[in-house]
Amino acid sequence: MQGSVARMEGGTVLAGEVAKFDGLAADWWNPRGPMAPLHAMNPLRTRWIAERLGRPPEDLGGLTLLDVGCGAGLAAEALARRGARVTGLDMAAEALEAARFHAAAEGLRITYRHGRPEDLAETFEAVTALEVIEHVADRDAFLASLARSVRPGGMVFVSTLNRTARSFIMAKLGAEYLLRMLPVGTHDWRMFVTPAELGAGLRRAGLRVTDVAGMVPEPLTGGWRQSRDTAVNYIMAARKD
Repeated sequence: MQGSVARMEGGTVLAGEVAKFDGLAADWWNPRGPMAPLHAMNPLRTRWIAERLGRPPEDLGGLTLLDVGCGAGLAAEALARRGARVTGLDMAAEALEAARFHAAAEGLRITYRHGRPEDLAETFEAVTALEVIEHVADRDAFLASLARSVRPGGMVFVSTLNRTARSFIMAKLGAEYLLRMLPVGTHDWRMFVTPAELGAGLRRAGLRVTDVAGMVPEPLTGGWRQSRDTAVNYIMAARKD
């Protein structure tokens, strides 16, 4: 899969992708910086996740949650504020240092680890991988590692970009070249994942897809809203029965 992309030997991690996001570490928490789209999207995606965990959205009450590809901790912090016991995992060491520093400044107790999901031994009640799968070397191996990391009855959540003409225009050309919302080269459109591909991959990993939703920007408010339109950004939930 994705055979034209060079792999880091022995895992799902692409060295170039790690270096790319380490280079953004200092600006990760700037809501007007290169991660501005994720800042704007974060309330929607973390609320959507919380609602589908079968608990009051504002009280995740000690639920154990692994955030794979956590970067500097945008989603990890939002979920920890809802009461989840969050472990953040990433291979970008500088981004993790920014995550640890920010969480400490906010008084949040989040465990951050440097590593790959395929190397984890413990399991969690929920696993998230948000805007990550389009940056990995082996999609099936990555999804299998998420499935191994979640307990029976638990949930896996994956958000990503669809591979469509509209996503090429909006998320690649528009965001990187025209509007300069993201650094040029942030995404490789060829690595975007269609909902059908993601759903099939989750099923191969032994998970059952339970929900999917599109995520679209609201220009007037600067936020994002849930939609049936999955042509660009979307999020998917799957259960381990």
